[in-house]
Amino acid sequence: MSIEVLPVEGLPEVRPGDDLASLLAGPLGSVGVRDGDVVAVTQKIVSKAEGRVVSEADGGREAWVERETRRLVARRGDLVIAETRHGFVCANAGVDASNVEEGFLTLLPEDPDGSAERLRLELGEQLGVEIAVVITDTFGRTWRRGVVNVAIGCAGIPALVDLRGTTDHHGRELEATVVALADEVAAASGLAMGKASRVPVAIVRGLAFEPVAVPVAETVRPPEEDLFRTSPLLSISERRTIRAFGDGEVSREAVEEAVRAACTAPAPHHTRPWSFSAIWSPSAKRRLLEAIADAWREDLRRDGTPEATIERRIARSDGVLGAAPVLIVPWVRFRGAHPYADAERSRAEQEMFLLSGGAAIQNLLLALSAQGLASCWISSTLFCQQESRAALGMSEEWFALGTVAVGPMPAGAASPRPPLDLSEHLRTE
Repeated sequence: MSIEVLPVEGLPEVRPGDDLASLLAGPLGSVGVRDGDVVAVTQKIVSKAEGRVVSEADGGREAWVERETRRLVARRGDLVIAETRHGFVCANAGVDASNVEEGFLTLLPEDPDGSAERLRLELGEQLGVEIAVVITDTFGRTWRRGVVNVAIGCAGIPALVDLRGTTDHHGRELEATVVALADEVAAASGLAMGKASRVPVAIVRGLAFEPVAVPVAETVRPPEEDLFRTSPLLSISERRTIRAFGDGEVSREAVEEAVRAACTAPAPHHTRPWSFSAIWSPSAKRRLLEAIADAWREDLRRDGTPEATIERRIARSDGVLGAAPVLIVPWVRFRGAHPYADAERSRAEQEMFLLSGGAAIQNLLLALSAQGLASCWISSTLFCQQESRAALGMSEEWFALGTVAVGPMPAGAASPRPPLDLSEHLRTE
């Protein structure tokens, strides 16, 4: 099999409202488009024809990037890596000033797969040929320098070809190979296009494929498969306290990874003064919750708290902890603390260990969030040390630091956090 990539020249400047198929028909006919050809078209001319051109004066480029962003992935200086409403992760949410008049910007098409299908049908009708269409854009790549053409929409050609279950030339069964065919076509077409060559269309010829409908939207990796969903800095600032949980379970592997991260927290005197009780068993969970509730009732009654208030507080805590698939109780011990005759210095020594316990809890919460899990810290066990130790079989040297409820992320819980005003939180001198 041999592949040809043919530049399509002679296309006039595309403007909003133009009939793109009619503009393309003449140049494609001059090249001699054939049945089975794949016509690759740049996003820029599709966006122009569909009126996805906006004035930079309307709030500036940054405002348009924000409008087109569904989720911020990473930021460094002026560079923003964002997820668009389509699910694409790209620089500046696809907002671009190249190959457009000064003072204007182009946005990605609203529905690139739909745009490709309309263009395929209209070109087929005007030219009398059965073709496929791929709409391309230039994206950067996570681990490599340089940009390359990728597909953001396609029709008449599958975006993905699943080879799992077939065999290689040694007869071994392929277990993970899914080929991004539309991206391969887009990358090939880029050899005949260029940012300054005024060639926004190319024909890729000689490709064998089944004309099944697999849109480019199917290439977007689902969140649960995405190992690099958010940059480390943003993953810290975007962690939320979430007191409700979605359906499903929490794997032991996820909890183990979170505890490993927790144990990298700073601690005094080269110690690792932490332990974590992970509770999956309903009976163990109920034993702990009942111990907490009994201790709270006793303390609050001693303080004269009304019974209705007591039960309301207990129900609120029990509702969150009882609904979580997993509870994690963090503990700290003071073994290794230096003894001092001065009471204030001895207290400060113990406070160092408590602070290290707080750092370990924060690491735990961040590691759970990084794995797509919801969590919240509740103070509960801080106020019933003896009862918590008895419920979970811990010795007297351990001091409980609350309880972390863990579960699957509920739908809609991870909406972007608004920027924090630092005027009350940061002082510089």
